[in-house]
Amino acid sequence: SIPSEMLLKIFSYLDAVSLLAVGCVNKRFHELANDNGIWLKLYSSSLHPKWTIWKMKSKQTETVSLGCAALHDKEPGYWKKEYIFKKTSAFKTRVMRLVKFLDPYTGLPCKNKEAMKVSGLSWIIVLKDKNGKEHLVEKPNLSFKDTSVTVLWHGTDWPCLDILSTLKLFGVTPLLPDQSIPPNKNGPRRFSLIAEYHLANLTENSVVVGADELVQLFSLSPGLLVGMWKGKNEIAFVMANLHYNQLLERSILGSATVQYSPPPNKPLLDDIDSEYGLHDYRLHLDLHGRNCMYLCGSFKCLFCRKRDIENGYVRLVVVNIKDNRKHLPIIGTLGICWETDVFKGNVKDCFVMDLTLLDETGMPFWCFSAPVHMELSTKSSGLYDYMGHIYTADYADSEGKVCVEFVWLEETKEYIIVSLVLYVSTKKVNSWYGTNY
Repeated sequence: SIPSEMLLKIFSYLDAVSLLAVGCVNKRFHELANDNGIWLKLYSSSLHPKWTIWKMKSKQTETVSLGCAALHDKEPGYWKKEYIFKKTSAFKTRVMRLVKFLDPYTGLPCKNKEAMKVSGLSWIIVLKDKNGKEHLVEKPNLSFKDTSVTVLWHGTDWPCLDILSTLKLFGVTPLLPDQSIPPNKNGPRRFSLIAEYHLANLTENSVVVGADELVQLFSLSPGLLVGMWKGKNEIAFVMANLHYNQLLERSILGSATVQYSPPPNKPLLDDIDSEYGLHDYRLHLDLHGRNCMYLCGSFKCLFCRKRDIENGYVRLVVVNIKDNRKHLPIIGTLGICWETDVFKGNVKDCFVMDLTLLDETGMPFWCFSAPVHMELSTKSSGLYDYMGHIYTADYADSEGKVCVEFVWLEETKEYIIVSLVLYVSTKKVNSWYGTNY
């Protein structure tokens, strides 16, 4: 029964976040909370001084005064959209500015943690059942590494796998971030779709990474690990491995329904000799188990001659089985640590691989973070320096393959990497350089 004029007067004292919240109460409040007069005042006072605002359009700058034309010539909600757009654009610019600082060691942004803190970024998963109902899971545990972050969710009230159809991974940021106050999960938020996974026939169609007494691990590309309780069709936890390369862009710049698509690489003129092949590549490789690091290594001057290109792949030998000077010892026993509200465990003979391959200009060429499982090989060692069982660990995606061979030394209880070879898809190379291999 309160007159609209009185409600508008009350609404004029609210900040932007409160206006967005009150607009969700009912249809009448929504219409009044879209009032151009209130939002134009907010737009002006927060972005520009006095009674003038600057409106950017197609790189043209024009001055718009707070007159009647700015209010009545625009549809309801126009200045609310302009306010939100300007705020989010300024926020994205501030965050992207931080990730321009590169680590000379990895070639990746070195201020990721600071940028995530400034943005208020968090990650959630949304489980959708076959009836269309969505179950949102928040409050993950984070584990940061040199080139990736591992995000772990667990709970006691997850839906049964039988009724689930998809799992979506989102980056979530406040719609109107304010560095002076912590993010409020009940406030307006912006969702950016990172990946979508289909859970139908999960246990039949997914890669089995490993198991212990309590859980069995299944891998979904890209970089998702689903832990299932043994003997039950119930999810114990979900672990996502997110590589720093384009992490913030995918977590911030996408929409709730469409994933962010990075711009194509612009090849440099004469930056490749098709007769010589690829050259001067750098690799940074981390092997870890979420909480513990097993290997952290960098390799320079990687190259591939023309004769090493076959079957649609470019071969880059990182560790040669015949050169024992470059064989790499592994620290600790390989495995992936997991935890829930009550239980903890460690699934052996698997690990998370973070790979960062830089081209000759130092640009990230091929990057991923994904769980990898090991298998006991049937062939004998054939190495005079090591006597022990051989294990293999392979990874493959649309851009390439990684093949690793380990030797287990029973006397010292350690693994030795005796072979590490990258196979990069020629389609990837051709699209990157604009050439034809």
